[in-house]
Amino acid sequence: MRNTPELYRIHEEIASKAVIKDTLSLGELTLIAGADQAFLYQSKAQNGLKAEKIISALVVLEYPSLKLVEHSYTVMPVDFPYIPGLLSFREAPVIINTYQTLNHKPDLLLIDGCGINHPRFAGLATYVGVILDIATIGVAKNLLCGTGNVPHTEGEACMITYQEREVGYYLKSKKDSKPIIIAPGHNISLNTSLELIRTCIRQHKLPEPLRIAHLYANKVKQNLADQKRTK
Repeated sequence: MRNTPELYRIHEEIASKAVIKDTLSLGELTLIAGADQAFLYQSKAQNGLKAEKIISALVVLEYPSLKLVEHSYTVMPVDFPYIPGLLSFREAPVIINTYQTLNHKPDLLLIDGCGINHPRFAGLATYVGVILDIATIGVAKNLLCGTGNVPHTEGEACMITYQEREVGYYLKSKKDSKPIIIAPGHNISLNTSLELIRTCIRQHKLPEPLRIAHLYANKVKQNLADQKRTK
């Protein structure tokens, strides 16, 4: 594993290349994808469970109908430890690998993780967006850094700031759920990120591309676990 200062330098380079403005309008958007990760674990007698493999599941949907067009997944060995703030080095390679298998390349990719709402302004969605040069939005369930008022009314959004910079939004997507956290990753603005996610909320807390990707990732994980048990 590379040393931490070198990883921070890579993050800073990614952040310097991130474009936080719109490269397409919602009217031009025809395909939207969601990416979610799941892990397969192996037993460790002394240290509990250790991640052995990572699954990245991508789904491509028509926009705005959100009808499923394509899905794909990749499984890779886990070769980087779980370190908050450095998850790009653990999860980005498998997302990028899966993206490259798609027959229908999306106009925009939603990723379960941070965008510019990151200690070095280069979360997983920003990292993947810059590497692939595609529009990305990060959607997270927990705040990694920054501050903002927490909304309490369904549909309400509140700005999140970090180091005097606007980096994302809290969005109360459903009445009885905790707010989700939305941030641009690359090639999209703050306001359009929020607007786009609003259009993808249906009956659930998560936007549909990520909800479907999450279900798909867990289905793949279960199938692989079942195969392993039957060997």
